[in-house]
Order: sequence, then C-alpha cells, then structure tokens
Amino acid sequence: MIKKILIVDDEEDLQELVRYNLIRDGFNVICSGSGEDALKKAVSINCDLILLDLMLPGIDGLEVAKILKKDTRTEQIPIIMLTAKGEEADIVTGLEIGADDYIAKPFSPRVLVARVRAVLRRKKKNQDKSSILKIHEILIDSGRREVSIDGKIVDLTFTEFQVLKLLAANPGWVFTRNQIVDAVKGEDYAVTDRSVDVQIAGLRKKLDTFGNYIETVRGVGYRFTGK
Repeated sequence: MIKKILIVDDEEDLQELVRYNLIRDGFNVICSGSGEDALKKAVSINCDLILLDLMLPGIDGLEVAKILKKDTRTEQIPIIMLTAKGEEADIVTGLEIGADDYIAKPFSPRVLVARVRAVLRRKKKNQDKSSILKIHEILIDSGRREVSIDGKIVDLTFTEFQVLKLLAANPGWVFTRNQIVDAVKGEDYAVTDRSVDVQIAGLRKKLDTFGNYIETVRGVGYRFTGK
C-alpha cells in the first residue's frame, strides 16, 4: 500500500522540493502551508506520516504537534519536525510532545527520504512487536521481566528494566529525560534530570561492555544504538 505523507511548510520552494523527492520515491504526497489547514488535513486524509515545519504562520509547528498528539484520531501518526539550526529548545519540546524525529534545515532530500522510511519502518516494527526483544547478545523478556546477556541473568531494578525496554524497543529513537520518566513512572511522577542520568549510569554499568549501546544525545536525551 502506498504511504501518504503530509508536508506542512509555508515555504513553497522547499515544499515542492520535498514533494518531488517523496513522489519520486513512491509516496503519495499532500501539502499544507499553515497549521490550521494541516490539522484539518491530518484528520481527513488519514496520512501515514507528517513532515512538520516548526516555523508556521498562525498556529506554529509545536502547537500543531501538541494538538495532533492529544487527538485520538491523529495521536498515532508519526511526526518528523523540520527545524532551523540552533532551535535546540524547540527540538527538545517537540520530542517531549511526541514527535518521532527531527531534521535540521538545510537538509539533503535523500537524507530526508531515508529518515521518512526509517520512521515508517519503526512504526511497523512497533506494531508487530512481541514480548521478547533480542539485540545481539542481550535478551529482554517482558513477560518474565528478565534481561540476560549470553544466557546470564542481569539483575536490574524495576526502573532500570523499564528504561532499557523503552530504549531497546525503539532503536535509534531519541528520548528526552521527561519522555523516559513519563513512560516509566507516568506523567505525574516528580523526578529531576539527574535522577534519569543516575538510572542510565547504573544500567550501563550492569550491562558491562554492552552499556555502550545506550548513547547520550547531547542537549536532548538518550537513544539505543545496538552497536
């Protein structure tokens, strides 16, 4: 089935460039130039992914992402943010809202298409996900709440297990500290950035050499690389 991509950007030249490359790569593409119009189209066309510029007239991209993630009709649609260089604070906010990835302008159309395909693959993988994850020598059994390396059980706390499962189930995805807290403890759990860092440090130590799989993304959070 051909995937439908919604491009939301008020720059017509950039919109056309992205549209051309996505169509050439086999996608069905719909364009929008404002946040208000994007919100309507996201619902009406039932798109598979949204490329969302943060700098939009009227409702900005962050507000659009927030509205989409709170609407049950659109909350599962992956969002890739298009950002200008130096918008680190906006990137972090967007990821915390629920965006799946970001790419800074100016960007290579080939890189953009590759990132779109990667996010769509991750979405499909998550939908097909089983209760057992295996990454090289690491086996994560959600049913038994066990982690083993080369057959040897690794003694993890509840929180360490939850953090590892979250990161390993979404390889390559960058999670902010707040996202990690929300996923592990719930949105009302009071915790500091330092608390998350301590959990990650403990987890890396227990995973020994495989602790390097958990990568720090400076200024944003953490991701699981599996290499």
